[in-house]
Amino acid sequence: MQGIFTIILLILSNIFMTFAWYGHLKLQEMKISTSWPLLLVILFSWGIAFFEYCAQVPANRIGFNGNGGPFNLMQLKVIQEVISLTVFTLIVTLLFKGESLQWNHFVAFGCLILAVFFVFLK
Repeated sequence: MQGIFTIILLILSNIFMTFAWYGHLKLQEMKISTSWPLLLVILFSWGIAFFEYCAQVPANRIGFNGNGGPFNLMQLKVIQEVISLTVFTLIVTLLFKGESLQWNHFVAFGCLILAVFFVFLK
């Protein structure tokens, strides 16, 4: 159960992370933040990133085998990276104009699946 809870928190964290890192670009595309000074954009992103950390830190604590969780640090990191790229890809292809998946993206995802396989190999 700790593994599932960890993954759910990592997904939530990465949704916030993607919006913190790239949400201001969508706001700019929608002509909402075009006149914002850079400092305001940074503060806006930090505000969203706070919620990222509110999910990321507990996910790592719960999932880490040193705290009784099912994953070692390498496994946690690879899981986080796969979730990060998956969430990013979904959000970008759904919300941003002109962004689409190409064949090389699918090959890259295949490599990520291999990374997960190898990091869990005993």
